[in-house]
Amino acid sequence: MLERSDLAENALQALHDEDYDRPYNTQGLNAETLIFAGGRRGRSLDGDWTFCVDLLDTGLRQKWFALEPSDPEDRIEPWDYDPYEGETVPVPSCWQMLEEKWYFFEGSAWYGRWIDLDPHDGRRFLRIGAAQYDCKVFVNGRFLGNHYGGSTPFCVELTGAVSPGRNFVLLCVNNARTRDRVPMRNTDWFNYGGITREVTLYDTPATVIRDLFVRLEDGRIRISVHADGPSDRVRVEIPELGISSEIALAEGQGEGSFDAVPELWSPETPRLYDVRAEAGGDVVTDRVGFRTIERRGTEIVLNGDALFLRGISVHEDDAETGKLTSEADLRRRFAHAAELGCNFLRLAHYPHHEMAARLADELGFLLWEEIPVYWAIDFANPATLKDARNQLVELIRRDRNRASVVIWSIGNENPDTDARLEFMRDLAETARSEDPTRLVAAACLVNHRKLRIEDRLAAHIDVIGINEYYGWYDEDFDELGVIGRNSAPDRPVVISETGADGDHEMGPARGLFSLDYQAEVYRKQIATLRGLDYVKGISPWILYDFRVERRQNRFQRGWNRKGLIAADKTTKKPAFDILATYYAERKAGG
Repeated sequence: MLERSDLAENALQALHDEDYDRPYNTQGLNAETLIFAGGRRGRSLDGDWTFCVDLLDTGLRQKWFALEPSDPEDRIEPWDYDPYEGETVPVPSCWQMLEEKWYFFEGSAWYGRWIDLDPHDGRRFLRIGAAQYDCKVFVNGRFLGNHYGGSTPFCVELTGAVSPGRNFVLLCVNNARTRDRVPMRNTDWFNYGGITREVTLYDTPATVIRDLFVRLEDGRIRISVHADGPSDRVRVEIPELGISSEIALAEGQGEGSFDAVPELWSPETPRLYDVRAEAGGDVVTDRVGFRTIERRGTEIVLNGDALFLRGISVHEDDAETGKLTSEADLRRRFAHAAELGCNFLRLAHYPHHEMAARLADELGFLLWEEIPVYWAIDFANPATLKDARNQLVELIRRDRNRASVVIWSIGNENPDTDARLEFMRDLAETARSEDPTRLVAAACLVNHRKLRIEDRLAAHIDVIGINEYYGWYDEDFDELGVIGRNSAPDRPVVISETGADGDHEMGPARGLFSLDYQAEVYRKQIATLRGLDYVKGISPWILYDFRVERRQNRFQRGWNRKGLIAADKTTKKPAFDILATYYAERKAGG
C-alpha cells in the first residue's frame, strides 16, 4: 500500500489524468473465471459495508484503495476519504432506495469491509451475484480485476491476495451508462446502482469444479464437467437413475453419456433429480430436471407434444427495494402467474436472480431468459459484442441446468442493419455452442408500412418474438392478422409484448391511461389473437407496474403503468381477470 505522503505527492497529477480508468478496466472477471456454486457451503459477506459515492472518480484517480488504515488522532495530513470508517449501507441493496439524495445518482460508489480468515491450504473465491454495472475488486490494496454486466454473477480468486487474519475488501461499483455496453444509454427500465445480489466467500481444495452441465440430449443423459486443478477424473452420481461413474478429464474437461429413463420434467410434473460431482475433493451438487424442447416447423414442442405458451412478462423491480429480490417476492410473483393460468414467464430484459429459475424448476413454469441487447446498441463496436457475448455465456452457464429455462433471448427491438445482423448472428451461434438443448429467440421489429416480419434475424433464431401494441401505440387490431398472412412465418411466433397503461390511482374514468381502456385493449387483443394460428404463445407486458425514469406524464409519474397488478404487487386491475379467463380457456383446449 502507498503511504499517505506518497498519495499527497501524486494527488495533483492524478486529478488531471483522464486515462485513470484504463489500468482497472481489464474485464478479466468473466464467464471463464466463474466457479460452479451449486451445493457449496460458503460464508455470506452480506450485511453492512462502508460506502461512499464518488461522482468524479476521485478514488481511482487518487488510488483510495491503497490507503493504509491509521488512527485519526495520529494523522498529520488531510484526506478526502477513508475506506475503513464512516457511512455504512446494507449489501445487497440498491443505493437509490437507501437515501433520497442518491435516487438519480449515476457514477462510482465504493464499498468496503474487513473479513477475518482462518488458515486454509486450498483456494479461496469471492462470488458476487450481481453488481450494477462495472465492478472493480481490490483486496488489501491490490487490484484483482473488474467485471462488466449488471445482472450476471462473477467470481474472483483471492488465493495469494489474502492471508490468515484480517483482510480488507474494497469494491468500486459504477452504474454509468456508456456507449460501448449492453444496454447502452437509452433503456426503458430504471438504472439501479449497487451490489444488488448476494456476496459469498468460498474455500475450496486445490481442485475446483468450475462448471457442471447436466442434460437430456439425443435420448441420453449427458454430463459435462470442467475442473481446474490437480485432478484427472471426476465422479458423477444421479442415485435415482442408477448413475455412478467416473469421467476422465483432459486439460480439465470431460464428458460422460449414460443410458437412463428419467421421468420427464414438465409444468404439470416438475420432477427433479439430485446430482453430485466430485473432483480432487471438491464437491458440488444440483437438482436437475430432464426434458426436451424443440422447434418443429411452426410449433414449440415440449417432451414431444406441441404447446401454447400462456405467459406474462416480468421485470425485476420493487417499489421499496428496487432491483433487490427475495424468495418471498419471487414466490409471490409465481403465485400471481399461477393465478393468471400461466405456464410461462418472460424474464425481461436482463438476467434475473438465479433463484427465479430454481423456483420455476420446483413450481413448474417455463422461462424465457434474456440479455440486455436493447434498443440503440453500437453493433459495429467489438467492445460491445464482447460485453454482450460474455453476459450471454455467464447467463447460460449459470442456468443451463434449469429445466424451466427453454428459451435464450439474445435481444429486444433492434433495427435491422448489417452490423446488427452480424452481431446477433454471433450471439445466436454462441448460445447454441454453449447449449444446444434450448431454443434461441429475440423480440423482433415489424415493418408497419408493409405489415410483415422483415427482420433478417428471424432466419437465424428458433422463435420469433413480436412486440406489438395494437390498441396502444398502434390502432388497427386487424393489422396483427395481416402480419401473419403477409409473412407466412416458417417458425413459431410468440407475442413477446402487448398491453396498455392503466393508472389505478389517478387515471381518468375512460380513455388513455384509464383502467377501462386497458381492459378493453386486452379484450380486443384476445379476440384478435384467438384466431391467429401462427402465434404459439403470448407474454403480455407486464405483471407489475415498474419504476422507469423516462415515463413522466401525469398518469405515469416515473412508472410504467402497464402492469396487470399495481406497483404494490397486491392491487389487481380489471385486465388481470380478463387475461386469466382467456388462459383458462386455452388450458381447457378452447
